[in-house]
Amino acid sequence: MSEVPVRHRLEDLLAIMARLRDPERGCPWDVGQDFSTIAPYTIEEAYEVADAIDRKDWHDLRDELGDLLLQVVFHAQMAKEAGLFDFNDVAHAISDKMIRRHPHVFGDVSYDDLDAQKAAWEQIKAEERAARGAQHDDSALAGVSSGLPEWKRALKLQQRAATVGFDWPDPHPVLDKLAEEVEEVRHEFANGASPERLQDEIGDVLFVVVNLARHAGVDFSRALRHANAKFERRFRLMEALADAQGQALAERDLDAQEALWQEAKRSEARR
Repeated sequence: MSEVPVRHRLEDLLAIMARLRDPERGCPWDVGQDFSTIAPYTIEEAYEVADAIDRKDWHDLRDELGDLLLQVVFHAQMAKEAGLFDFNDVAHAISDKMIRRHPHVFGDVSYDDLDAQKAAWEQIKAEERAARGAQHDDSALAGVSSGLPEWKRALKLQQRAATVGFDWPDPHPVLDKLAEEVEEVRHEFANGASPERLQDEIGDVLFVVVNLARHAGVDFSRALRHANAKFERRFRLMEALADAQGQALAERDLDAQEALWQEAKRSEARR
């Protein structure tokens, strides 16, 4: 008779992490980490969760969520060792926050519509910042973290500005603005602009592209991931086509490479 597989619980994961961090019996790599060295892995795991969702790979999503949970447990264990807080404090803090920010679910508050709920959410967050003793800031942009990926921060800034009416009514004027910004980049190139000027103007283009995605109801990060995947897929097909013709891609001039690119696109369209 086969043994029933052990079903690990959250308590087991916490114990595993504590053992990995044990200075005498743990893993040297895990023991040697700190908050700053683990942070990049935390960000990476969050993106891998998003990738699994994009691919609709639910088995992989389960595993990636586990990897992301491990990051939370890792940070909590390091904080516990430093006497700052532990995992239970993390769970308590987020539970308390969700209850506090949803008085329409856990209390007797009601909102007329989703816009009113969003406005109340921002007001609650402002009150939380004040309670923490954060410097008073009446700006609609208050509290937008500088630690976000820059495209995400751009989106947050645009969303906040929109709460006070500073926004375009639909995507069409955003497209006009994008064309204007691209033309300014052309002008800078034509006039031999410095890298600093080009950085400034190209930054404007990227900011408007984020705004265009927002107005189109498109997730900027997902759109870029799809574009990356499409480019990789077509480029690999170009390489395969070149090899099949007996001449490596790197040995061909740009016109020949472009011809293979177009062939790869046609081949993809036929599938």
